[in-house]
Amino acid sequence: MVYITSWDEFVERSAQLFRADPDSTRYVMKYRHCDGKLVLKVTDNKECLKFKTDQAQDAKKMEKLNNIFFTLMSRGPDADVSEVAGKEQTEAQPGKKGRGRKQ
Repeated sequence: MVYITSWDEFVERSAQLFRADPDSTRYVMKYRHCDGKLVLKVTDNKECLKFKTDQAQDAKKMEKLNNIFFTLMSRGPDADVSEVAGKEQTEAQPGKKGRGRKQ
């Protein structure tokens, strides 16, 4: 098992691992509240990549990785993941114009 210290390297190597063998690649998240540690693991039974963090801000990075894997799983391993963002861009809903009664 290899702990990768760089987030960008972990994401890149994880996507490569999935593209090489999408049928047997697994992605596991483990959070220990008592330690405040998050461990992400990607494996294909031959190679295992791990990323460990105790930073709360890395939760957004984890969300981006989830979206990358969802894109690869739904569109296929040859999909372009460069436009995948942490949160999908949703159309803004029109807000209320006033707070008074309708007349």
